[in-house]
Amino acid sequence: MADTLYCYHCGTHHPKEEMRQIDTKAGKRWRCIKSIEATKRGRAAREAFGRQTTDINKAEAQSKAKLLLNIER
Repeated sequence: MADTLYCYHCGTHHPKEEMRQIDTKAGKRWRCIKSIEATKRGRAAREAFGRQTTDINKAEAQSKAKLLLNIER
């Protein structure tokens, strides 16, 4: 994962080319271009992006949980 960075906004790793460093209250953080662009489209688009990201993260977590359950058996 040396060529990827963690996006604090969507909670996943992306290639460095898809990331931008932005200033926040807590300091400089990495954020993916996709999430930056989604915030510029208005509230409905931001909420849709958030729901999509949540669904992706839930699906990944469920997949990992199923793998762990199968390994433990």
